[in-house]
Amino acid sequence: MVDRLRSDENDNLFKAILELKTVDESYRFFEDLCTVSEIRSMAQRLTVAELIAKGDSYADIAKATGASTATISRVKRCLHYGSDGYTLVLQRRGKKESTG
Repeated sequence: MVDRLRSDENDNLFKAILELKTVDESYRFFEDLCTVSEIRSMAQRLTVAELIAKGDSYADIAKATGASTATISRVKRCLHYGSDGYTLVLQRRGKKESTG
């Protein structure tokens, strides 16, 4: 875990997110919490991570998502050298898709 992010305020935020039960609840919470641009940026980075994990090229990812090569590079760096957050989510989502 990344200790530089650890704080009571951040713990409170992440615990609040864990209380959300549906996609609709998530939309409602994040619409209040973030700007539309922030939500779109986070969604784009997750899509980029999915495409990198699938083995797509930078050019294909940029074309499919509109992400800059800097964003793609940052996500790739996080996938390989980060805190394994993307990997954790991608693995869990893959298991759900294969069982559901």
